[in-house]
Amino acid sequence: MTNELLAKFADETKIPFSENEMLSSHTTFRIGGPAEIFANPQNVEQAAVAVRFCKENGIKLFPLGKGSNLLVSDEGTGGVVLHFGHEMSKICLIDKETIFCEAGASLAKLCSFALENSLTGLEFAYGIPGSVGGAVFMNAGAYGGEIKDVILYAKHIDENGNTGRFEEKDLDMSYRHSVYSSKKYIITGAAFRLKKGEKSEIKAKMEELLSRRFDKQPMDKPSAGSTFKRPEGAFASALIDQCGLKGFTVGGAQVSEKHAGFVINKDGATCSDVLELIKQVQEKVKAETGFFLEPEVEILYR
Repeated sequence: MTNELLAKFADETKIPFSENEMLSSHTTFRIGGPAEIFANPQNVEQAAVAVRFCKENGIKLFPLGKGSNLLVSDEGTGGVVLHFGHEMSKICLIDKETIFCEAGASLAKLCSFALENSLTGLEFAYGIPGSVGGAVFMNAGAYGGEIKDVILYAKHIDENGNTGRFEEKDLDMSYRHSVYSSKKYIITGAAFRLKKGEKSEIKAKMEELLSRRFDKQPMDKPSAGSTFKRPEGAFASALIDQCGLKGFTVGGAQVSEKHAGFVINKDGATCSDVLELIKQVQEKVKAETGFFLEPEVEILYR
């Protein structure tokens, strides 16, 4: 971005930003080069202005929450990374059984808020290391629950910088998919319809599921969560294990020895290491089982 254009961005959007921010510090994989511009909108209005500015000036724009399902190129990315962080993480009650949450809040924070208000339905999401925006985008789920089970509506900014929302019936949610999967919209918040429950029972369920997650998943190493989507008729982790790939390593990246569905950053892995590992796993699983493993993790290139 030229100095003139950068000055114009600062003047028109009023958004705090930094240059060449390392994205490895903003993803759970701890991998990725610099963002040309790393902007932190303070509210929806600023984010909408940024969307309009980038479209009018032909600038690449990428929204980022907790970076939990993301692999960033070693070269980083050009344009603007619009980071939904602390300033965009407010949570409140709409009524006694409905929570509204801004996109930048973590799922853990949302689940804890539900617990404080004795609301049940979100226990499955406790421990998923992502933001509310990312969870809505991909219909995050675990242990038999999914976002689609509890969402009431989602708010967004469209590609022209206009604000809007989709009701639950229009969100088109299915396995790791929503209406946003095929639209260049930025999710800014969502409402969740829950039910009153016993606080002690809600807390016990949250702790049980978190314990199961720590027992079965490599929570001690950086990763992007489940690396591959579940193929129809099978489970990715079982197929990878069946092919003897637990512990398979390329550079600093490794198929977790604890859970074959996770690729971990074992020792200073690069994006190139992870991509090569994914490629080799896909080829071996396809050759030996006939199943093609589609990556679940999103890849951000330069």
